[in-house]
Amino acid sequence: MVSFELSARQLEIREKYRDFTQRWIVPNRLKYDELEKFPWEIVKAAYEEGIMNGPIPEKHGGNGYSLFEGALASEELGAGCIGIGICIDANTLALTPLLLAANEEQQKRFFDRIREQKAVAAYCLTEPNAGSDVQGIKSTAIRKGDVYVLNGHKRFITNGEAASFMTVFAQTDPEKGSRSLTALVVPAESPGIEIKPRLRKMGQRASVQNEILFHDVEVPLSNRLGEEGHGFLIAMRTFDRTRTGVAALSVGNARAAYEIAKEWTQNRIQFGKPIAANQAIGFMLADLATHIEAARLITWYAAWAYDNGKKNLSKLSAMSKLFASDVAMRVTTDAVQAMGGDGYSRDFLVEKMMRDAKLCQIYEGTNQIQRLVISKSIMKE
Repeated sequence: MVSFELSARQLEIREKYRDFTQRWIVPNRLKYDELEKFPWEIVKAAYEEGIMNGPIPEKHGGNGYSLFEGALASEELGAGCIGIGICIDANTLALTPLLLAANEEQQKRFFDRIREQKAVAAYCLTEPNAGSDVQGIKSTAIRKGDVYVLNGHKRFITNGEAASFMTVFAQTDPEKGSRSLTALVVPAESPGIEIKPRLRKMGQRASVQNEILFHDVEVPLSNRLGEEGHGFLIAMRTFDRTRTGVAALSVGNARAAYEIAKEWTQNRIQFGKPIAANQAIGFMLADLATHIEAARLITWYAAWAYDNGKKNLSKLSAMSKLFASDVAMRVTTDAVQAMGGDGYSRDFLVEKMMRDAKLCQIYEGTNQIQRLVISKSIMKE
């Protein structure tokens, strides 16, 4: 029998993140959007209250959440502010390769560091000429004795300037190209790291993205995750886990925008009645509510499938990210439209939510790439 009823534990997780969002994120979201500043006070509070690193095992300082439970948490963060929410969730993105490929000693060393410092990490994959095409990465990490000498240029790195360490993907043998792609953990204080000023963005302004240059950075052999040449597999398996988080953030953002627009249209009187009573607006709200429910269900299903070891995980995680982020873009755009001039005004939140939604269609693989992942998976079935 199929049941969509949440357990007592799952309800508790949702309420915990909803409460944190209302106390910390909602009162500060406009401030950080204006300042374009990393929200350290909120991240520190998230550590204090057990909000950070939800899907990380308890022995490493996390909450040991399943992916499904993590999706419940991320939806609440997204309902408050995706920009602040991704500062928390991107830390999980950077730590996931350690879960997948690090040995016990490495896990203890790096998870202890991130927990004790109440710090964040960064996931360094994208380059100026290698975004969607991960196999086009040109950064190199050439082994010399007990160290790798890392050189390269990474771009659009979330949490870049705030990170305590970085999970970096680079070639260890340029002759083999992408077949030698390898994952390394690089402490941020390592000599030779140059961090460029943060990217100025349309939305998600509380989150920082940087260009990072590596100039002959020496990385100990003991910081390699898995074997040489396993980097591509680690990167793809990471996305299988984390794309449902982007989907859940998108659902939360869409839900919040819909709720604002619904209340506004119910209180906006024109021609003697609320504009929500007009079929044009009423049908718009009906479509938005339907799409939000559908996005939540596909996100839940993709997360549940991962937790239960089902097949086609890449396809399902790509579907959830694709559909939910497209829904968020549609919902927030229609919320602005339904509210007219007020919706377009910065005095209301929906214009910010629309700006924030756009980036979810781009990072962790553009939605065009998600369609490519899905179509290739279909052809293999």
